[in-house]
Amino acid sequence: MKKCIRLLEIEKNRCQSCGMPLQFDPQGGGTETDGSHSIHYCSYCYAAGQFKEPELTLDAMQHRVRQLMRNRNNPWYIRAYMAHRVPMLARWRGCKRR
Repeated sequence: MKKCIRLLEIEKNRCQSCGMPLQFDPQGGGTETDGSHSIHYCSYCYAAGQFKEPELTLDAMQHRVRQLMRNRNNPWYIRAYMAHRVPMLARWRGCKRR
């Protein structure tokens, strides 16, 4: 049961741009304009209250996620699942594919 609760916590606390669990962010999350940590975005995607790459498209982010997962030797179905989830994250909801 504890393992299920832990997995739910990880699932709930993901970067809303790339999907990385925020607990694995070495800087503890991105930063807001006042310097506080963001509870929604990781330090790889967000700093000083804005996205590091504002011109990044949904397709580019999905490709980036697949590539990162491939570099970590994750199986194809994990890569596909994680890339499939990207449009469900807050930054990408409502975006059209290009």
